[in-house]
Amino acid sequence: MMKSVPMVSALALCVAGSLHAEPQAEVLHYWTSGGEAKSVAVLQEEFASNGGTWTDMPVAGGGGDAAMQALRARVLSGNAPTAVQLKGPAIQEWYEEGVLADISSVAEAQGWAAVLPESIAGHMKCDGQWCAAPVNVHRVDWIWANSDVLESNGIAMPTSWDEFNAAAEKLQAAGIIPLAHGGQAWQDATVFEAVALGILGPDGFHKAFVELDEATLTSDKMVAVFDQMRTMRGYVDPNFPGRDWNLATAMVINGEAAFQIMGDWAKGEFLAAGKAPGDDFLCVSTPGDGFLYNVDSFAMFSVDGADKQAGQELLAELVVGKNFQEVFNLNKGSIPARTDVSLEAFDSCATLSASDMSSSSANGSLLPSYAHGMALRGAQAGAITDVVTSHFNSDMSSQEAVKQLASAVANSL
Repeated sequence: MMKSVPMVSALALCVAGSLHAEPQAEVLHYWTSGGEAKSVAVLQEEFASNGGTWTDMPVAGGGGDAAMQALRARVLSGNAPTAVQLKGPAIQEWYEEGVLADISSVAEAQGWAAVLPESIAGHMKCDGQWCAAPVNVHRVDWIWANSDVLESNGIAMPTSWDEFNAAAEKLQAAGIIPLAHGGQAWQDATVFEAVALGILGPDGFHKAFVELDEATLTSDKMVAVFDQMRTMRGYVDPNFPGRDWNLATAMVINGEAAFQIMGDWAKGEFLAAGKAPGDDFLCVSTPGDGFLYNVDSFAMFSVDGADKQAGQELLAELVVGKNFQEVFNLNKGSIPARTDVSLEAFDSCATLSASDMSSSSANGSLLPSYAHGMALRGAQAGAITDVVTSHFNSDMSSQEAVKQLASAVANSL
């Protein structure tokens, strides 16, 4: 007896055609420093090994501002990239412009909801649908130090801002630059929010930089935050204006400077230079309680063509896959966004970060970084950073800075 042959629907043929299209992905990102470039190369290789063709579109600039300008020009011209390094509220802003793709089919097939922390998953969704894929979790509030410089000057890693100031004074007297810093707005904001977390505490930080509470923004504690920033301005060298963050990290690596306050992407630079944590360099969270996070992710933009759509699906699957989450974060200095990736191969700074993230999540002090686009939309974050940078680069009093801060936030709403 002859078996009947089932009819294949046009839709099934269409889907099969899409699945067999050669995946194409033009990827816009701003991972251009040593550790970052090595990290993104891992994804390119994995994409190619799965039959994909990757077109790289790197745009230099650690804060990503230049990349966002390039993205807007591409979207306005009707030629959006396949995938873009994007994060936080910026993902929602692009979604509201109607230009993001829905990658829920990949997320559901791969079980993302079961392996991503709820707070991080929330950033990846647009009106309940998955529109972005998380790469990692960066901790922002770190102090990095050259261990030889500290040891030769009899200095321990500071656990309070008073201890930091005392160490900086001692280093300065010995002719060493206490704080490696690059005079760019986002770097000023990075130091500022780390100081603010320590002085305001987690609740005060949330009120100030998530809720934009006027009473907190104008409080005596906020004056104290600016006072500490003024003190720290005296610890940087005269050549800091315009310096890229990775060049500031190199100053610590080379022993030209003792400390840097920067997210754990700085660790990627130490590792790329062949330095070992706990031996050549030291890491500790900035003084105070809490954990400021910055999550890198790829948002998928609406594109035409089965090859590009297949590229998006493959890219999303690889980005959140266990292998890439481990290999990428080992290179980048961050920790996996997935909670089920073993940390056995990770160093002491990463395991400390993962432990602190877990405890901070449990006690409510796991907080989105305002300086790195996780807590606020661009207008509000930009208003705060303008005041921070103006204060850091002038003789403006802390009281005047607090007045301008409250005014700038009010005008940005």
